[in-house]
Amino acid sequence: MRKILEQCPSCGGELAVTRLDCTACGTAISGRYSPCPFCRLSPENTRLLTAFVKARGNIREMERELGISYWTIRRLIDELTTELGFETRPAKQEETAVQVNEILEQVDRGELSAAEAAEILAQLRRPGSLES
Repeated sequence: MRKILEQCPSCGGELAVTRLDCTACGTAISGRYSPCPFCRLSPENTRLLTAFVKARGNIREMERELGISYWTIRRLIDELTTELGFETRPAKQEETAVQVNEILEQVDRGELSAAEAAEILAQLRRPGSLES
């Protein structure tokens, strides 16, 4: 499904819906309307939200359907929650666990060597390191 344009193609400014037309009777309504928060989601987050609802919130089921790890899905859901305007900064310990799992997944995929991963993990253990 196509979404309405959200930004001006000329200048990048925010667009507002100002007219609604009934396709059955031709009634037109003018005003200034804002799209719902879900209409503003990126295509990737729309797919994630759809998978979340389809799996009834079961992240393990999403893991099987999407073919990505539990920890990656958790991170993506945190990003989606933030994009919707809800602040959900995970606790530092949970955030570190997510980072560790992502590093281990990169090693598993061959994107990082064991030595590179060990160095990054050592930095994570140092107080004040890799803060966002």
